[in-house]
Amino acid sequence: MLSAYIYVDIRDRDIGSYVADAKKAVAEQVTFPSGYYVTWSGQFEYMERAIEKMKIVILVTLLSIFLLLYLNFRRITETLIVMLSVPFALVGGVWLMWWLGYNLSVAVGFIALAGVAAETGVIMLIYLDHAWQDVMDECHLANRTPTVADLYAAVMEGAVERVRPKMMTVVAIMAGLLPIMWGTGTGSEVMSRIAAPMVGGMISSTVLTLAVIPAIYALVKQWRLARGLEQ
Repeated sequence: MLSAYIYVDIRDRDIGSYVADAKKAVAEQVTFPSGYYVTWSGQFEYMERAIEKMKIVILVTLLSIFLLLYLNFRRITETLIVMLSVPFALVGGVWLMWWLGYNLSVAVGFIALAGVAAETGVIMLIYLDHAWQDVMDECHLANRTPTVADLYAAVMEGAVERVRPKMMTVVAIMAGLLPIMWGTGTGSEVMSRIAAPMVGGMISSTVLTLAVIPAIYALVKQWRLARGLEQ
C-alpha cells in the first residue's frame, strides 16, 4: 500500500486543538479520490490512546471515592453530599483551563483535584455532624426535641468552624502549585497543565463547599427532622 507522510511541528499551542482545526480544514478544502484517506498519527495518536485509558482511570477514581465514602458514612445521603464537592471543584478547574487556553484533554490534574475536593467535603461534613450532634446532646439533656432553629444554629457553627482550616488548606496548596503553573523551565508545559485545574478547582471548591454543602446538609437534616428520623 502506497502512503505519504506529512510531518508537522507545532509551537505555541497544544496538539489536540491543532489537529481538531486541521481536520476541519481538510474536510472543508480537500476532496480525496476513491480509495484515498488521511490518518493522524505521531504524538496525536499516542495522546488519543492515553485519553481512552484516562477515561477508564477517571471512572475508576470516582467509583473508588464513592465506595470509600460510603464505607465511612454508611449512608447514601452523606456520601452524595460529599461527592458534590467534586463538580464544585471541576467548575473552577475547567474555567481556569479555558482562560489559560489549555486543552481539556489534559485530565491528570482533574484526577488529583477530585481526591482533594472529596477530602475537603468530608472534613466539612464531619464539622457539621459534630456540631449537630452536640446540639442534639444538649437537647436530650434538656429533655426536649431538637428544632429547625437548633439545626440551623448547628449548621452555622459547623460551617464557620470550617472556614479557617479550609483557608489554610487552600493557601498551602496554592503556594505549592502557583510556581509550577507559572514556571518556564524544562517540562513546565506539561506540569503547568497539571497544576492549572487544581488551582482553579481549589478556588471554586472553597467558595461552593463553604456555601452550598452546609445548605444541602441543612435541607437533608430538616427533612429527616420533620419525619422524626433525627433523635
